[in-house]
Amino acid sequence: MVPVRDEQDTVQALICQIEAAFEQIDVAQASLKEVIFVDDGSRDNTWKEILGATKASPHVKGVRLRRNFGKAAALQAGISNASGNVIVTMDGDLQDDPKEISRFLDEIRAGFDVVSGWKQVRHDPLGKTLPSKLFNRVTAKVTGVSLHDFNCGFKAYRSEVFDNIRLYGELHRFVPALAHATGFKVSEIVVQHHPRRFGKSKYGVARLLKGFLDLLTVVTITKFNSRPGHLFGGLGVAVISIGFVIFLFLCARWFEGEAIGGRPLLLVSTLLMIVGGQFTLFGMVAELIVVTRGDRDPGIVAEIASSDARLPVKPIGARVEL
Repeated sequence: MVPVRDEQDTVQALICQIEAAFEQIDVAQASLKEVIFVDDGSRDNTWKEILGATKASPHVKGVRLRRNFGKAAALQAGISNASGNVIVTMDGDLQDDPKEISRFLDEIRAGFDVVSGWKQVRHDPLGKTLPSKLFNRVTAKVTGVSLHDFNCGFKAYRSEVFDNIRLYGELHRFVPALAHATGFKVSEIVVQHHPRRFGKSKYGVARLLKGFLDLLTVVTITKFNSRPGHLFGGLGVAVISIGFVIFLFLCARWFEGEAIGGRPLLLVSTLLMIVGGQFTLFGMVAELIVVTRGDRDPGIVAEIASSDARLPVKPIGARVEL
């Protein structure tokens, strides 16, 4: 699966590389080999190139978005239209090498559910590599997933990983962390990174900032999804405690004969306790929402086995045949 935007010069060359890689891949059913290009609101002739490719090759499928929605939305659109048991994603700028797809599949065969690429040697300017290194270190520390390159678009997934993960914003970077939190096995392999030959990078400071904001979303989803009361209740108690300490300080001053009615701290302490109470109530409401959706399948069951033929057995891990 290849999300593209304004990459008219690379589509045909990338298809040739991918189909050459397909010839080296032993897939049980050739019909499962497909290349999905998702045009994320290109303003050049990218879609025209994709249409031509769909007519020339039975393996190629094109998906065009109405406008530019971002990489996560483009990947989600591609995932929704994918038919394979394993989904490999890569960038469309020819910097990823399709020959390495087989190495990703080897890791999937070895039992991993998510395989992330690591561009150990990069051919990008410092303005892109340094912020990326900072982002990767912070993300690895916060999520507890020891990957070196969350930003790498070259990844492979078992399709069931996306049964309970929907991509939006910049969440495509965090799929390994989201999958790891659900119990999926995550691996990493070193991949080659070729210099960009056409176009220009879409990576910038704004995208980096969005990534850090989405990291907060990931922390909330992975650590407080089932008990949001712990998050909001904890914040509420902390804010109430600060307000109460200020109030006790003012009470001590009042007992010493000092007038406190006109002091701004009195208003601050009152507001803090009110806001803290609202946080706590919000946490209680969030807990009620979690309880009411308790019948929702969280996707944490890996396999079911039974000797009773009347009971359904779903060996999820056995779905992938390579």
